[in-house]
Parts: sequence; C-alpha cells; structure tokens
Amino acid sequence: MTRPTAVTTRRVTTPPAVSAPETAVAPDPAPRSASAHQRFFATGHAQVVDEHDRVLWQTLQQQTEGGKRFRPALLTGLYAALGGTDHEVAARVGDAVELLHTAFVIHDDVIDGDGVRRGRPNITGTFTDRATASGAAAGPARHYGEAAGILAGDLALAGAVREIALCGARPTVVARLLDLLEEVLHRSAAGELADVRVSLSADASMVEALDIAEWKTAAYSFQLPMQAAAILAGADDEVVHALTQAGRALGIAFQLRDDLDGVFAPVEETGKDPLCDLREGKCTALIVAARSTPLWEQLETLVGDPDLSPQGAQRARDLLVVSGARDAVETHVGALRDAALASSAALPDRAAATMAAMTELLLVRSATLRPSDEIVASAHESARGAA
Repeated sequence: MTRPTAVTTRRVTTPPAVSAPETAVAPDPAPRSASAHQRFFATGHAQVVDEHDRVLWQTLQQQTEGGKRFRPALLTGLYAALGGTDHEVAARVGDAVELLHTAFVIHDDVIDGDGVRRGRPNITGTFTDRATASGAAAGPARHYGEAAGILAGDLALAGAVREIALCGARPTVVARLLDLLEEVLHRSAAGELADVRVSLSADASMVEALDIAEWKTAAYSFQLPMQAAAILAGADDEVVHALTQAGRALGIAFQLRDDLDGVFAPVEETGKDPLCDLREGKCTALIVAARSTPLWEQLETLVGDPDLSPQGAQRARDLLVVSGARDAVETHVGALRDAALASSAALPDRAAATMAAMTELLLVRSATLRPSDEIVASAHESARGAA
C-alpha cells in the first residue's frame, strides 16, 4: 500500500458571535484528559448546524452507550498482558475500535431494516419516528430514517479512523494500525455484502455461512483489537500470527452464538427483537443446518415470513431445537472455542490467560429453550413420515 504523505489537520469551529482579539484561541470543546470518545462527541456537538443535526449527534452518542464494550477491553487487556505500558494510547485505539463497531452496527441496522437496538429506537427508528410525527407518510419517513442511519454510521467510521491516526503512537506504528484497519474494512464490507447476497437464494452452504461470520465479525471484532494490541506492544510476528488465528476462531464462534441468541434470547438480553432474524429469513449457520433436516418443510413456511407472529416464531424456535439444527451450531461453537484456546496456548503466559478468560466470557450460552411436548411429538411424527 502506498502511504499518503502527512497532512496538517485543523479543527473547524463555529465563529463566535462577537469578534475576539487576534491573540485569542478558541477553547477546545473537550479537555485533553478526556477520552477519545468524549473528544469526538464534544467536537461533533460543538459543530452542529441545526436542531436535526443536534439530534443526529445526540442519537449517535446514545448508540455508543451501554453494551459490553468487550472490544476495547480485549485490546487493552491483551496490550497489558503483552507488556505494553502506554495505556493511554491503547485506550485511544480501543475507543476507535468501539466507534468502528458503532458505525458497523448502525449500517447493519439499515441493511437489515431494523428500527430498534437494545430495546429502544436506533438512529433509523428515531428519525423515522420524527418524520412520522411531522406528518410524513410511512415510505418517505422510513427513507429519512435510513438516510440518518447511513450518515451517522459514516460519521462514526470517519471518527474511528481519526482516533487511530491521532492515537499518539509512533508514526510507524500508526501506519501499521491504519494498514490493518484498511484490510479489516475491506473484509467486513465483503462479509456484509455476502450476508445479504446469500439470503437471495436458499442454497447457501455451511462453508459460506462460516466465511461470512469470519469476514463480517471475526475480522473487526476480534482480529483487529487483538492484532492492534500486539502491534502497540511491539510483539513479534509469531505472537501476531497466533492472535490472528485465535481471533478468527473466537470471532466465528461469537457470531454463531450471536445468531443463536438472535433467535432464542429475549430482547431484554440482546437488545434486538427476537422476531427480526426469523422474519428476515437471514441465512445464518442455524438456518443452513435446519435446511438439511427433515423438518425444514415445516420451518420453510415460517422462516422469512415478514408477518410472522410471536406464536409462529415460537413454533419455529421449537422446530429448530427438535430438528437438531441448534445442537449442530452449538457443536460448531464448541469446536471453534477449542481452536481459539489451542492457538492462544502459543502466546506468552499472561496473554494466554487473558485470551482464555475472554473466550469463556464471550461464548456463554445466553438462552435455553425447552420445546413443548406437543411440538416434540409433532416434529418427531413429521420426521418419521419424511423418512
């Protein structure tokens, strides 16, 4: 990659109402002790041009609140375990990774048609509601909400790049981090596009489903913060390689767990409507596994139904359990967990221990479903008939 020449950046501020002396300097919207996130949002709020822009920044900031924030924790924890000592720089890069996550989540919600995140309207939902309240028809209101989501995601993405560029590490380290970010953005975009593409037909393979999980999730949620920690700590290439392999396995497992929770876990736990993935007919590993079972004929009428009722969704969940599809995905999760731990074993002791702890924490099974006796009996009868 050809590296761009360095450019001098300056903060653009709204002119004051009265002229200031030529020697006066506009105050920084956030103190130097503030986190990268705080500075990003303070600057954004200081530059708003109207009420709608203010609500956009306010809603964007709310989107970053809550959540597990495991990506920056993974980065800073591994950085310390690998002997890193400049924790302020590591924290800035961790903030950048989390802001990148926010950008991807916002764009993902637009792509998936979701208006809710963590139990409340997301940016798309917020601006759709505002347009509806002002008298707009449903179609234009939704378009306005989606436009707000795209723009907010773009702002967060640009902010993430800026936070890495100005993290305070040595120029050669910053260049490596930006190269890594560029690679991750490329793979994540390919994964998102593939995720939409495979839903166009009913013939996606398990290999394709796992590839999408690697590109769409493992790349930015695991390999990026883990490799960034090693680069910042000055670790050798063997450590970077081991973390890359561990991050791939852990990231795919995490996405499979997330797919399971998207169907089986309540909205209070995930922040996502459990009807959404079933209504969309998203081609996850869970659905791919179900298509190979005798019960798919019953499931096919439920999965992908945009008007699926809560009762229909419960029946779909029951069938996914009884068919063995859920257990098949759980088996994949277990194998990938073991692979992540095996790769982590090649790390220095403290880093290996950190990875082991994070692996167990992030792959906790969130929901347990006990299908009804009626569903079990009906499903087994259907399976016998199909055989």
